[in-house]
Amino acid sequence: MAITLTEAAAERVKSFLDQRGEGVGLRLGVRTSGCSGMAYVLEFVDEVEDTDTVFEDHGVKVIVDPKSLLYLDGTELDFGKEGLNEGFKFNNPNVKDECGCGESFTI
Repeated sequence: MAITLTEAAAERVKSFLDQRGEGVGLRLGVRTSGCSGMAYVLEFVDEVEDTDTVFEDHGVKVIVDPKSLLYLDGTELDFGKEGLNEGFKFNNPNVKDECGCGESFTI
């Protein structure tokens, strides 16, 4: 099982953590939401739980809870800019379908 980050995503997370002034890494998870069923959740982590799995890539820790890991195994987190828009992109090999707005997905 693995979660990876591109160099661009890692640099962006490092920048956010530096601006925030604290935190051990980034939590990546999923929640029930949207028209397709699931949505990604990103939040900063100040403390790792005993049940969490921690992955480290490009010097950034990605923390995942056990339930989310089932849906996220093999995911690569990327960061990109297109015109005035910028944001994280999830390259998840488990996704079978996404809603038209891109906010949720089905496994």
